[in-house]
Amino acid sequence: MFPKPQAALSPNTYAYESEPMVKATGFREYDARWLFGKEINLMGVQALGMGLGVLIRELGQKPEIVTGHDFRGYSASIKYALISGLMASGCKVHDIGLAVTPMAYFAQFDLDVPCVAMVTASHNDNGWTGVKMGANRPLTFGPDEMTRLKEIVLNAKFDNKAGGSYQFHENFPARYIADLTNRPKLKRRIKAVVACGNGTAGAFAPKVLEAIGCEVIPLDCELDHTFPKYNPNPEDMEMLHAIRDAVLQHEADVGLGFDGDGDRCGVVDNTGEEIFADKVGVMLARHLSSLQEDAQFVVDVKSTGLFITDPVLQKQGATTTYWKTGHSYMKRRTNELGALAGFEKSGHFFFNAPYGRGYDDGLVSALAVCDMLDRNPTKSMAELKDALPKTWSSPTMSPHCADETKYGVVEQVVKHFEAAKAKGDKVAGQSIRDLVTVNGVRVTVEDGSWGLVRASSNKPELVVVVESPVSEQRMRDMFAAMDGVLRTHSEVGEYNQKI
Repeated sequence: MFPKPQAALSPNTYAYESEPMVKATGFREYDARWLFGKEINLMGVQALGMGLGVLIRELGQKPEIVTGHDFRGYSASIKYALISGLMASGCKVHDIGLAVTPMAYFAQFDLDVPCVAMVTASHNDNGWTGVKMGANRPLTFGPDEMTRLKEIVLNAKFDNKAGGSYQFHENFPARYIADLTNRPKLKRRIKAVVACGNGTAGAFAPKVLEAIGCEVIPLDCELDHTFPKYNPNPEDMEMLHAIRDAVLQHEADVGLGFDGDGDRCGVVDNTGEEIFADKVGVMLARHLSSLQEDAQFVVDVKSTGLFITDPVLQKQGATTTYWKTGHSYMKRRTNELGALAGFEKSGHFFFNAPYGRGYDDGLVSALAVCDMLDRNPTKSMAELKDALPKTWSSPTMSPHCADETKYGVVEQVVKHFEAAKAKGDKVAGQSIRDLVTVNGVRVTVEDGSWGLVRASSNKPELVVVVESPVSEQRMRDMFAAMDGVLRTHSEVGEYNQKI
């Protein structure tokens, strides 16, 4: 028998070293995230591995799984605790060592293994850990699987079996890099700032981009799990501004920034201006739909309205579906529809054949950006961006809201705007034209300006995004309107960044 996990234990006690601790809120909508030591201990991670082994069998999959870990001071120990649980449940474990998350997804295909459990806290601050899991490549778990896993683990419904085994795959990154770089070299000489925030991607991104013919200017590519400069998150303005400064200093053609586990890529143009990932998505959609007729795309509800209104996409016959934010939701929907690509505002991009295998990989996204520049040899990144219809967009802004209360707050906000629409009330001085409630609420008013409020799936936060095709002032008006509603809820705290 293995003990039933406790919701909380005090460190430096007998119980902490003798019982598993797993806080329930760590099971998110599509992956798992905990503060290591405060919300989960190593025995708790072991319990997670045993529970995952049970779920894999319930899903009808062969008990064989790939695992790797990101570059944090504690990630290797967490991975080995997870492996011990997986092996106890009878799984054959393929360990690829230190890796970016998409390398683990690639290993599922390259090693012909059905399941994956990647130990990573992605772009979260130090102290966080987590696991991204899947049992049906290229997909990762959604709410149904995560809810069932939570039930198994918290109730200790383990069913350990003999037969577990372990195999370490030496030098596996070389296979991943070879797969990405087995392609024609760029014809255009592209000078690229490659920024990794001292995260895991620093070990791989410069090599890949150099191999396809880029002149690489590395920025914070030395691995350092203290993250001495800033958190490796290409949505954060601090990282984007560091890339901007390097692009201007070196007169680079483009800046490419990778998050902590390498499944997202942020872009800065040759003038040093950041291009939010949804706009990069529109640019890539233009590029890809010029090469393939009737191209279909999936984008998340945080993304720009240009996917529908852009005249070039319309002329090229491209169609776009808006869907729930979240890498698992987007990956699944892109796969279900057989779309050419999926684009999420956070920077998770999903390319199906012939460009990718359906999973999110920041390096595949970077290669797509380089290919777009290569096919437009007379145009700069800024000129390609400026060819889009002008809109004013905010970055992703996240006010603090506890995991226990955030979904309730969002539910009240949705009801508020539904009632406002029914009564004909104005938002930011205009009537509501459209509400999308597939994931929180996206409020669009008469002039096309819109605002979104949803719950973050992996942090104790809400997510707020606003955009206007009219003016910066209208964008700010929409933010004031959305924030005004949030300020009526005492549970909503300070923002991480604001316009």
